[in-house]
Amino acid sequence: MSKVLVLYYSTYGHIEAMAEAIAAGARGAGAQVDVKRVPETAPEDVAKAAHFKLDQAAPVATIADLENYDAIVVGTGTRFGRISSQMAAFLDQAGGLWARGALNGKVGAAFTSSATQHGGQETTLFSIITNLLHFGMTVVGLDYGHAGQMGHETVVGGAPYGATTIAGGDGSRQPSETELEGARYLGARVANTANKLFG
Repeated sequence: MSKVLVLYYSTYGHIEAMAEAIAAGARGAGAQVDVKRVPETAPEDVAKAAHFKLDQAAPVATIADLENYDAIVVGTGTRFGRISSQMAAFLDQAGGLWARGALNGKVGAAFTSSATQHGGQETTLFSIITNLLHFGMTVVGLDYGHAGQMGHETVVGGAPYGATTIAGGDGSRQPSETELEGARYLGARVANTANKLFG
């Protein structure tokens, strides 16, 4: 049984919901899964004033945690087409793991959220994937076996590069069932790949 870490940063809870769906998909594929979040770097008074979701159940990860997993799925909301400063600050501390090749050959994947349908989801996924490739990881995308991402009748997230959701300009839109299905599908794909490599 492979070990999968779903590592995320979520300001308002959208990425948190996607992380839980990814974890459910990975567990359904027979992996042992942990969900952890990166530390909040915004001052508490600023976070409260901006209505950040500060009561998230997932424990806070450490860099040392990363090498204990066969696969890591990384998610964060987009910030002008790239990863959030919170996720960047966390991953920037992984130089020691990189230098030792501690993540070489592990499985990686990405997920994100943006306010609008064209708000930088794909570039943010690539921003995450760039880190994963530098760490020596084998990247798994959201293939078109998840047909829900190809629909055009309603606004829907998803890309071949990872699972996504759309939050709306005011954050009021929650992940749709199709988007959560895509997240579960990605989790299963990661777990199945890791199981073949490490199981």
